Amino acid sequence: MAKRLPLTDADGEVRELTEDDFKHFKPFSSLPDDLQSVLRGIGKQKEPTKISVTVRYSPEVLAYFRATGKGWQTRMDDALKEWLRGHTP
Repeated sequence: MAKRLPLTDADGEVRELTEDDFKHFKPFSSLPDDLQSVLRGIGKQKEPTKISVTVRYSPEVLAYFRATGKGWQTRMDDALKEWLRGHTP
């Protein structure tokens, strides 16, 4: 039996798959249940907790929050909620 080629190269790039590669793949349903649940992820939200909108902010505000790294949009949302607690509409 011929040795199969690795699916990725040294840089982690996936090579073009061949018919022989597909013959060795397992169907998703044959994987253990715990692995299936991990691969499925959390799935689509049944009821979204946030609403997507388009808003314009000053460059200074965006630069400040973006500089805080990943999760900056959540931190901006938290800051706005905190502001709302101290102000009335």
